[in-house]
Amino acid sequence: MGLYPDIEPYDHGMLDVGDGNRVYWEVCGNPHGRPAVVLHGGPGSGCTPFFRRYFDPDAYRIVLLDQRGAGRSTPRASDPATDMGVNTPAHLIADLELLRRHLGIERWLVWGVSFGSVLGLRYAQTHPDRVSELVLTGVATGSRAEVNLLTRGLGKIFPEAWRAFRDHVPRGERDGDLAAAYHRLLESPDAEVRARAARAWTDWETACVPAPPRSVERYEDADFRAGFARTVTHYFAHDHWLGGDEVVLRDAGSLRGIPGVMVQGSLDFGNLLGIVWRLRGAWPGSELVLVDEAGHDAGAGGIAEELVRATDGFRGGSSGG
Repeated sequence: MGLYPDIEPYDHGMLDVGDGNRVYWEVCGNPHGRPAVVLHGGPGSGCTPFFRRYFDPDAYRIVLLDQRGAGRSTPRASDPATDMGVNTPAHLIADLELLRRHLGIERWLVWGVSFGSVLGLRYAQTHPDRVSELVLTGVATGSRAEVNLLTRGLGKIFPEAWRAFRDHVPRGERDGDLAAAYHRLLESPDAEVRARAARAWTDWETACVPAPPRSVERYEDADFRAGFARTVTHYFAHDHWLGGDEVVLRDAGSLRGIPGVMVQGSLDFGNLLGIVWRLRGAWPGSELVLVDEAGHDAGAGGIAEELVRATDGFRGGSSGG
């Protein structure tokens, strides 16, 4: 069972969501099919055509969007003049609701990867009547422990790369909150300070994939680097703007009645915290599928196959739009 063939959108547009933001969206597949929406990771990565291939185009009406500040949405987070104060989960969830109504959809399957799983879970918790199913991979919940693992804990596994990451911030901040320190650098009025911080942040991100530094093509785009690093640190330095720690895990019981499949690589470093198992235990009706020898990569062969299996399994339900 492999990915479905490449397809092109039959509709797309820019939705005015307020606060000066316009969100890019596109729809592909069957116009009368079962609605599904794709939530990309990062935060700040943007959607790619690859995401369309996880769904049977004959069965699904597939909606992709670039979240605020990312991809083709405007204004870009890479522009230092862009107001990041209006980029929080509450804003992104309101955007989803506006887009859902704009497209005339009653309920949709929510597919999320990495930060997209954080957003998808919180959206389902706050709007359970609008979510028919959840399919998640690279599962995260936006907790403080996850941020600490990614910015400090993994230094024990990648010590050389982590020392370079830590040593990029001012000496007096190296023993503190590294996400907050990078956030301050990425909000600097000095363009060169911002550029160096974005490069150092993405070098560390590639080390954690793991991959040799600077091997990920998108990180060679200076504009992408700037917007991505700024958005990630904006979220990481503020507990993902969720209003407290472990909020998603705390409210997992509210997902009762929403079927879900979580596809997780057995080598995903987030597993070190056991959060995906805690979520599975607290979410009635969820299924956890572990894929051997795979990490935090939705495109990995075994993970992709299980994600397709999950969407295929839900395609026979009643249409929500």
